[in-house]
Amino acid sequence: MTSASPPAAPDTADPEEPERHRLGSPGLRRVNLALFAAGLTTFMSLYCTQALLPELSESFHVSPARASLLVSLATGAVAVAVIPVSSLSERFGRTRVMIVSSVASALIGLLVPLCSTFGMLAAVRTLQGLALAGVPAVAMAYLADEVHREHLGGAMGRYVAGTGIGGVLGRLVPGVVTDVAGWRWALGVTALVALAFTAAFWLLLPPSRFFRPSRVDYRPLLGHLRDPGLRRLYLIALVAMAGFVTVYNFMTYRLLDAPFHLPQAVVSLIAVMNVAGSAASARAGTLADRTGRRRVLSGALLLAAAGLALTLPSSLPLVAVGLLVFTVGFFATHSVASGWVGLRASGARAQASALYLFAYYLGSSVGGTAGGVAYEHGRWDGTGAYVLLLLAAGLAAALTMAPVLNGRLVGKVRRE
Repeated sequence: MTSASPPAAPDTADPEEPERHRLGSPGLRRVNLALFAAGLTTFMSLYCTQALLPELSESFHVSPARASLLVSLATGAVAVAVIPVSSLSERFGRTRVMIVSSVASALIGLLVPLCSTFGMLAAVRTLQGLALAGVPAVAMAYLADEVHREHLGGAMGRYVAGTGIGGVLGRLVPGVVTDVAGWRWALGVTALVALAFTAAFWLLLPPSRFFRPSRVDYRPLLGHLRDPGLRRLYLIALVAMAGFVTVYNFMTYRLLDAPFHLPQAVVSLIAVMNVAGSAASARAGTLADRTGRRRVLSGALLLAAAGLALTLPSSLPLVAVGLLVFTVGFFATHSVASGWVGLRASGARAQASALYLFAYYLGSSVGGTAGGVAYEHGRWDGTGAYVLLLLAAGLAAALTMAPVLNGRLVGKVRRE
């Protein structure tokens, strides 16, 4: 059977072959900056409508659950496209696919503020999600190919940090601009900023040095799905992202409503919580490299659950602290789980990462919409119970990760 991607070259480099990027090297600094910019533009584009859901509900006369489709359709489109796009990267190259994807999505983003109906806006958001898929589908595989395994966790954490800051800007910029000039200008400004970060990504991204093209072959997907450890990581991606998107979709409605009645510009500031999440993701990746992934992953999920519990009382200080703790826990979870996928897959890394991202964005799409149903029927208490159940499922998967290796229960095989 021909693998879609040959196993990575050993980290002990051949004298005639360049060595993988190590901490402190100029190459790794460029990789970090480029992927940080990629995370910024991707998540700005993906979540630019999230802070505006109440405004869009009112403008188009739709319910909160229906308005949330403007996030869910985009993330669902990423989930649909991420596996075929990752397979194309095995044939045409990591950097080419990422650059084409980021440019296409940035240009489509310029059409979003021009939409005159909810249906048109939903269609353009779906198209934007399809175009966006190439960056997250390939970024993790690119890092696993190019970065020395001893420093992969930290590099993955810095990429996730970029996605976190992108999430901040994607919510903060339109949330602030809409109070001054309306939601159309807000989304237009966001699209222009995303286009600038796309240009920076294109200019900074180093070419692949260890990638070897191969024919597209979907059979390795089945091999990844047969790995019990990878299946657990995919489940964690699904439930953690479903909970995260639910919280940020509907926390906005909660803070605009009684008893808080906060203005839109102030509510949009909750996106700043992602800055702490970004810092946590970089730290969690490095900590997992040193102390073990299972321990850090389980602790991160428990932290997210504790933070969510603090948001349940109608106390603004508790809600603020709880949301901060929840966000830190989520980003640490995603950083460790996504990095673990690249290490665990011995070959076809782009497809292994694509399955992770399929689960991740499926959680955002389906889980986020289901969260809308929970909010409409149970308000914030119902939403909190729903997300806590999701996190409990993720924790159960994390706690059973370490003993599983290639389908066998083992003892102390490696530090995971």
